[in-house]
Amino acid sequence: MLDRAQTPPPAVRSIPYLSRRLLFALALAPATARADSCCGPVTDAGARLIAFLDGTGVDRLWLHGFRVNWETGEKISEWPDDGRTHTHCSAFVASAAKRLGIHVLRPPEHSAALLANAQMGWLRSPDAAAEGWHMLPDAAAAQTQANRGDLVLAAFENPDPDRPGHIAIVRPSDIDAETLLANGPFVTQAGGHNAFSVPLARGFANHKGAWLPGGGGAVRFFAHPVDWPAPVTP
Repeated sequence: MLDRAQTPPPAVRSIPYLSRRLLFALALAPATARADSCCGPVTDAGARLIAFLDGTGVDRLWLHGFRVNWETGEKISEWPDDGRTHTHCSAFVASAAKRLGIHVLRPPEHSAALLANAQMGWLRSPDAAAEGWHMLPDAAAAQTQANRGDLVLAAFENPDPDRPGHIAIVRPSDIDAETLLANGPFVTQAGGHNAFSVPLARGFANHKGAWLPGGGGAVRFFAHPVDWPAPVTP
């Protein structure tokens, strides 16, 4: 029997037994997303995608200003000082996709030069659709798919074909709708600024017109399901 200190207050005692048990279970359940998350919870598959992205070493590999091995990101040699940045966003994306068993345009099908532009064109092609890629309508759909554990790319094709575009991986996040509309989803990227997590607006800031507050701009989003191995159970 409950003593006086343990007795629930009258308001709680008036709730039917099953309802009280449901409220208790909800109170103890772990939160998988903030209440104001725009795009659904980060699922178990989404959490595995985060762990995968954090394990790429993009903060210390695929560094600008160096020739790199496109698959590993390791430095090969320093670029001569020719006034260009020589970034490797597209090589990083190609490497990450390959590690996940997903095909995206990559060397030697296309040279590393201006590869992001070529990847954007390829992603819109029937060849990409045949490989399992599809274009998403907006940033909210991109964030939703990433939260579910899909590989989602944010791509910008430079309108000047002789200048580089940019491409990055959308990172699972419980971002709220206001932040998403202002700055876009968070992305993991190589480039002039390598980052595990950076707002798209900042990551694409060197490409005028790529992102505009409210979801406008020339960035397009493409998704591919990931065949995550079944988790090991004890």
